[in-house]
Amino acid sequence: MIQIYKTIDGKLCEIDAVEHGCWVNLVNPTETEMELVSQKTGLYMEFLRAPLDEEESSRIEVEDNQTSVLVDIPVMDVQNKSVQYYTIPLGIVLNDSVIVTICLQQNKVIDDFVNEKVKTFYTFKKSRFILQILYRIATYYLLYLKQIDKTSHVIEARLHRSMKNKELIQLLSLEKSLVYFSTSLKANEITLEKMLKLEMMQKYEEDTDVLEDVIIENKQAIEMANIYSNILSGTMDAFASIISNNLNIVMKFLASITIVMSIPTMISSFFGMNVPVPFNSNPYGFLIIVAITVVVASLVTYILAKKDMF
Repeated sequence: MIQIYKTIDGKLCEIDAVEHGCWVNLVNPTETEMELVSQKTGLYMEFLRAPLDEEESSRIEVEDNQTSVLVDIPVMDVQNKSVQYYTIPLGIVLNDSVIVTICLQQNKVIDDFVNEKVKTFYTFKKSRFILQILYRIATYYLLYLKQIDKTSHVIEARLHRSMKNKELIQLLSLEKSLVYFSTSLKANEITLEKMLKLEMMQKYEEDTDVLEDVIIENKQAIEMANIYSNILSGTMDAFASIISNNLNIVMKFLASITIVMSIPTMISSFFGMNVPVPFNSNPYGFLIIVAITVVVASLVTYILAKKDMF
């Protein structure tokens, strides 16, 4: 999908053709669409294809007056009433005329610009546009990290009551998301540090200040991801031990019940044998046997209770 936007009289407008100072947004483009954009803008196909590879790492490249910035952005996806967090590459390619963003799927970062949720955004201010995108990315990382932390607290509360594998699997999914976030944030940090050395970022002092703010936000997100990941890892280990301990308690209790219940069975089997037995001719023999059984079972129960088997 190709979308072309341009700031006209301070307002973002969608236009039909590529013009100087416009912004071209590509979402999961076809090869034909990329070739068309490459012809119209003069941008290299290699720069346009790179963000479509999910395994591409964050980096920055400058060649023949063209700049390609590749960063990982956070994505939240809801499947089967379960929220999943992961990262995908976002490419920002620009020259002196236009700026192009490429991504595999529609995302909230770019949608915020399309829906004019970002103030003082102009398509012709390309260096400032890049910084605004990067700042928005860092903001969403922090937002999703807070959501992951809240979700983990809810799951932990459920674990206190249920102790089921379902909750542990959900925590494992969150921990995996934190690993994705942490890896992507560290890769983005290297790219942001390199951007400080770019000539276009040194033209305006305000742009340098904004980039430094983005780096600070990114570092804060890295610290949060590491802290939440450590907490989740410790929580999962603790609850796994608790579940295992609870299983041992249940098994110990069942073993104790089995021992107590085996006493009446054993005594009744003795007196049920087809041989002469005590109290055979006593009219109160049955009651005596029941009394003996109760006394022995009570004694065994008392001994097991003293050993904390119940």
